[in-house]
Amino acid sequence: MKKTIIDLFEESVNKYANNIFLLEKTADRFEPTTYSQVKEKVYVLGAGLQALGVKKGDNMALLSEGRNMWIIGELAMFYAGAVNVPLSVKLEENNDLLFRLKHSDTKFIMTSGTQIKKIRAIVKDLPDVEKVIIFDEIDHYEEKEVSLSEIMCMGNEFLSAHTQDEFLSISKSIKNEDYATITYTSGTTADPKGVILTHRNYTANVEQALTLVDIDENWRTLIILPLDHCFAHVVGFYIFMSQGASVATVQNGRTPLDTLKNIPVNIKEVKPYLILSVPALAKNFKKNIENGIRSQGKFAYKLFKAGIKVSEVYNAEGDNKGKGARIFLKPLVSLFDKILFSKIRENFGGELRFFIGGGALLDRDLQKFYYAIGIPMYQGYGLSEATPIISSNGPRRHTFGSSGVLVKPLDIKICDSDGKMLPPGEKGEIVVKGENVMAGYWKNAEATASTVKNGWLYTGDLGYIGTDGLLYVLGRFKSLLIGNDGEKYSPEGIEEAIVEHSSCISQVMLYNNQNAYTVALIVPNREMLRKKWVTHKVKQGTPEAASEAIRIIETQINRFKAGGPYSALFPGRWLPAAFAVLPEPFSEQNQMINSTMKMVRGKIEKSYRDRIDFLYTAEGKNPRNEANYRSLYNY
Repeated sequence: MKKTIIDLFEESVNKYANNIFLLEKTADRFEPTTYSQVKEKVYVLGAGLQALGVKKGDNMALLSEGRNMWIIGELAMFYAGAVNVPLSVKLEENNDLLFRLKHSDTKFIMTSGTQIKKIRAIVKDLPDVEKVIIFDEIDHYEEKEVSLSEIMCMGNEFLSAHTQDEFLSISKSIKNEDYATITYTSGTTADPKGVILTHRNYTANVEQALTLVDIDENWRTLIILPLDHCFAHVVGFYIFMSQGASVATVQNGRTPLDTLKNIPVNIKEVKPYLILSVPALAKNFKKNIENGIRSQGKFAYKLFKAGIKVSEVYNAEGDNKGKGARIFLKPLVSLFDKILFSKIRENFGGELRFFIGGGALLDRDLQKFYYAIGIPMYQGYGLSEATPIISSNGPRRHTFGSSGVLVKPLDIKICDSDGKMLPPGEKGEIVVKGENVMAGYWKNAEATASTVKNGWLYTGDLGYIGTDGLLYVLGRFKSLLIGNDGEKYSPEGIEEAIVEHSSCISQVMLYNNQNAYTVALIVPNREMLRKKWVTHKVKQGTPEAASEAIRIIETQINRFKAGGPYSALFPGRWLPAAFAVLPEPFSEQNQMINSTMKMVRGKIEKSYRDRIDFLYTAEGKNPRNEANYRSLYNY
């Protein structure tokens, strides 16, 4: 059956024409736009794109903060037959952004007024780009730039000169297998990979996700994640659209920090039923809640902590809350809810049913905290290559520590490193098959062949199916690192570059398992350090020598960061923010290097677990710490 994103949108407009689809705040309040009004804007912009010369199959990039025009812009692209290349506003123009725009063969760009400076900085290196459409009115337009208002005028003229059937002929010709987006994710080197998602990938994943959660036309969400984020794209936008529900975006501030400050204000205004989150944001909310209670005095804070503890005992592991003797805690839980937690929920608008957590894995304690205050944060699991939803906890079923129930229909198997299927309960790589599995990686047949085999997507994530039938995701199966926002990246290329360009670093292993920053375990080059000590007339084995060695190592790592000669090689967020100097090298003798001279990451992590944990403390983040000094005395 034909079911493209356009079909999904048209069905929703026909069913829910007068429902509020989009909510946006640009001045003092959120202004609503109905489904039928959105359709009118999409048609005019889509016609304008056709008039501009956008052809079926052209790739168009979208670089903007979350707003109505992001959503309208993407839908309009589809009516012109184009493929969207959604881009993060966090991208650095001289590296990440330029690569994506060139690699994707982008011909047209849509961007906000605040992001145009990035495009201007690199447009000379983008000869294939024909036009840059700017959403906001600006003082002057450079070559290739055109205002959105001009495109809308062109659209109105096009629709006046053509019948609606002529305008819709392109959108009606789009099939399930036609490409909808190319979403870039981190590759196995410094170069990211473009995940190709088809129209059917999206509509299939919408259908699959709705087997896990019930959303109706009365629901509202506030999208606090970037819309280029696959999770926000599907759950926050398309699932709500399919049900005739309402989607609000965060009011954009003059700076990213201002936008972040708008989130709690906007939540109160929109009164969302559901919010999508990632661990970093969830921790931020928790910290704000606790600080707010603490500011009311010691007694209030002690009462709050007691209430959390009682509720956590009552809730147990989620699905088994209030079972057995715990039922006797119910009156006490209800009391704490009435006098404390209900007031906290008012800060989230008072209508919030639950959060869904995606990206990286949510800490169990974090899940228990939100469950205790009456707004559960359910762990979900997925990845861009699966459009992205694979499983999730939800109101129907939830167990802390699990990644929940699989979407339906979806096939899954757990495989060992040779691709052999493992029996239930055993840990291995999570491998899935369904209509939500990507079409492949853009212009990367080799990576596609190693990731999708006979329709099965090899996720690179470690997990198992429990006896309860739920999926448990444990972390990475391969050597991919995972940031606290769920972004995955490969350490090998970075490690090789650091060793190659750093005379005093002999070996390095990066580590990040859903943490706030990346850290490094460093084996210094003894011989080079000795030469440096001689040059600087520092006596070996002294505190002065250790301090000088730390300074040298820090300087060499900083050459890969902003302002350094190698800063264009890798995104700054992938580089180590802290490092531990090790007392001995990785070798075959200590089993930290295998026979092919590759690092045995699991062994290294296990051996230096204390040092890794220490790097995530305030004392450990400062490289001039006692542990580093002790290691250097051995040299």
